[in-house]
Formats: sequence, C-alpha cells, structure tokens
Amino acid sequence: MAKKGQTFTLYTEELKREVVRLKLEEGWSYRQLRERFGINSDAQIAEWVKKVKNNESFEDNRGQWNKKHFNSLEEENAYLKAQVEYLKKRNPNLHGKEWS
Repeated sequence: MAKKGQTFTLYTEELKREVVRLKLEEGWSYRQLRERFGINSDAQIAEWVKKVKNNESFEDNRGQWNKKHFNSLEEENAYLKAQVEYLKKRNPNLHGKEWS
C-alpha cells in the first residue's frame, strides 16, 4: 500500500520491454537489471515479465479502478443513480437527514 507522500517512478514502455528482453533472452539477474536501469524492486521486473508472457499491455491504470465505458450520458446517469441508491440502502444516514 502506498504511504502518504510516497512517489512513484514511471518507466517508459521501451525500457520495460528492454528489461524483459534482457531478463528472458540474455538471462540477466534481477540485481543486474535493478542496478543498470535504476529499478526499485525485483517485484516490478517480475510483473513486467509476467505481463509480456501473458501478452498484456503495460498501460498504467492507476486511478482508473472500476472505470466503466458508457454508450450515452443517459446510460452513465442511470448507472450513477443506481450506485447512489445502493449506498443509501447500505448506509441509511446518507439520506441527507440531520440527526437531532
């Protein structure tokens, strides 16, 4: 989990592909790759290797969790209204009523 004030390093797709190539084709160790390219963790490299092996994209989806694509504004509006109603049912105090 990210900590308050923590910063993240963004790597280009070209760098990621080169790191994966060196790991898979030339057998570089995680340590060699970390030191050569300034990567912070073995887990990051392992994730890139996994994505390449599974033919997945390197696209960064942070901050886009549960993002939906709608065909119209009406469809999006109906979806958002349903979410609000669901939350109201789960949390009765969200109805906007003041407690006295």
